[in-house]
Amino acid sequence: MKRFLLSLAVLGMFSLEAARAADDAAQCTAAAGTYRSGVIVKGPKFAHGQYRKGVELSHTHLKMKADQDGQIYDIAIDNVFAQGFDPRQQSVPASLERIRVNDRVAVCGQLYTRGGVGIHWVHTNCGKRPTPNKPDGWIKLVGPDGRTGANIEDNSAYCGLFKH
Repeated sequence: MKRFLLSLAVLGMFSLEAARAADDAAQCTAAAGTYRSGVIVKGPKFAHGQYRKGVELSHTHLKMKADQDGQIYDIAIDNVFAQGFDPRQQSVPASLERIRVNDRVAVCGQLYTRGGVGIHWVHTNCGKRPTPNKPDGWIKLVGPDGRTGANIEDNSAYCGLFKH
């Protein structure tokens, strides 16, 4: 009987995790993005970028093995949207630096296949109507219990750099 109850509890945990993933995927679809979740296999790595209005548009890159298809995706993260971004800092922002190999993440963004497979635009779209080319994306850490945390790419302080 104990074994049966333990089996039900474990099955319930997997069902709950699957439901949460389905909810994140549905939210991503509503935000005009592509959803992937998986395990970090490499990262984070800082990459310099172009300047706009005196602010460097640098990126952080992660490599993630996706649950959906087993492929390794390059996750290109715009640092200006990271929590705690400091334009004087030429390194990975602290909120992204804490992501480690073997951590689980969920991402929503724009899929790309040029030069490999990856996802970018994993950040807020600054309140604009989301489109497949400019989704309202995000990146979230996934806890051991399967719950996704808050979006760490929703800093809107620099949205003014992108207004025309």
